[in-house]
Amino acid sequence: VTILIAVCAILIGTVIGCILALMKISDSKILRGIANAYTTILRGIPLATQLMIFYFVVFAPLHLPRLLVAIISYGLNSGAYCTEIFRAGIQGVDKGQTEAGRSLGLSKWQTLFKIVLPQAVKACLPTYTSEFIVLIKETSVASFIAVRDITKAGDMIRNATYNAWIPLLTCAVIYLILTVGLTKIFGKL
Repeated sequence: VTILIAVCAILIGTVIGCILALMKISDSKILRGIANAYTTILRGIPLATQLMIFYFVVFAPLHLPRLLVAIISYGLNSGAYCTEIFRAGIQGVDKGQTEAGRSLGLSKWQTLFKIVLPQAVKACLPTYTSEFIVLIKETSVASFIAVRDITKAGDMIRNATYNAWIPLLTCAVIYLILTVGLTKIFGKL
């Protein structure tokens, strides 16, 4: 469940992040304003609070499954962070690259997609992979809405056995294995 939430959330966050990053660098004040408001609000409110607002307020009338609410909440939150990651990557590409593409007769969009974005991806990759690792660790607060992730499973075992040591240390080791393993895998990229 932990990995499912993180993978789905990073996919949602990537889509939202790509769209909002393009909105943030657009010439339209309205699009920039919408993207700025989104990132400011979602990055400014703690994830646990967002999760509970989505579950108990926003999606309560729809009676969505807890897991789906967690995935949506984490995805929307990740979208705000991915927006800034992608925006920084795009704006980090030297302006001369854009000017060179435009002087070769490429349109603004051709220059963006054929010259700027490939270079931005390379710049974004380390921070983007870190966002995924952070998502895995942040899934631990999904237990606030009774989603059975690693942390909730540990709580259930702790409550049944009255032993906090083994369940908590096991959860910590599992998270450590996941994050260290992913860090090594992503390091190869």
